[in-house]
Amino acid sequence: MANYAPHAYKGLIQGSDREAAIKALFESVGGKVAGVMFTRGLYDIVINAEVPDQAAGMGLALAVRASGSVTDLVVLEELDMKAVLTAANKAVGVYKPAG
Repeated sequence: MANYAPHAYKGLIQGSDREAAIKALFESVGGKVAGVMFTRGLYDIVINAEVPDQAAGMGLALAVRASGSVTDLVVLEELDMKAVLTAANKAVGVYKPAG
C-alpha cells in the first residue's frame, strides 16, 4: 500500500502505465503481481503480489522508496501461523517477564 508523491501524480495524469511498470518491477526480482488496485481513501494504490523471499521484497521496497515517487509505503507480509505459533509456544515457556 502506498501514496503517490505530488510529482508522481503528474506522471499518472500524463498517462504513465503504472500497472505495467509495477508488474515489470516485481518480475525483475522474481516476483509476480496478482492485482493492482487504485483506491480512494487512506492509500492511493494497493498491490497484491508475491516475491520469492524477504531480500527480494525489501530490495524492491528500497528501490521504490529511493525513487521518491511514493510516500507511506506499507509492506504487509503473509505469515505461516503454524510456524509462528510453534515459535511462540517455545518462547512462552522460557520468557521471564520483568518484575
